[in-house]
Amino acid sequence: MSTTAPERADPGRNAALAAVLLAGTVVALTVGVYAKLHEPARRPLFTLGFSGMLQMKAWLTTFAAALLIIQLVTALWMWGRLPGAGHAPGWAALLHRWSGSAAFVLTLPVAFHCIWALGFATVGARVVIHGLAGCVFYGAYTSKMLGLRTRTLPGWTLPVFGGLVLASLVAVWLTASLWFFTRSGVPLT
Repeated sequence: MSTTAPERADPGRNAALAAVLLAGTVVALTVGVYAKLHEPARRPLFTLGFSGMLQMKAWLTTFAAALLIIQLVTALWMWGRLPGAGHAPGWAALLHRWSGSAAFVLTLPVAFHCIWALGFATVGARVVIHGLAGCVFYGAYTSKMLGLRTRTLPGWTLPVFGGLVLASLVAVWLTASLWFFTRSGVPLT
């Protein structure tokens, strides 16, 4: 039987965690509620050189998802969790930061068109899952970015937030980009 006293919860740590989670939740809910209440324009504002809005969204999300895979690999490497890889060099942290920033920037035109042009639709399970995953992505991203600046958070929070960012974007990609790329008769570019 252990004679050590149980660890007491640190009120500052708990308050910081609650604030970071609250901020992410507010962002996710705000995006979802606005997308649901906003009257969709049903047309793109821009396509960035792609032949249509769906093509732009599918490809930008695919590029963002690929960059988040780089995020995952560099995070595992920096934390010593890549088997046989040894210690990560200094440039791995820079690659991690820039690939995450680039992935986020690539999601912005996609999210803008999802919200502005299409709204939060509830016409089927795939579409609902896609919309919810998009909201979770921005909420988790908010929590992760705030968590990076908050030194009092428990050590498990950043990997969990980062994993949620990755998982939600993968869900977004599976329910939209993969769906789009597997449609027959739709131009891909």
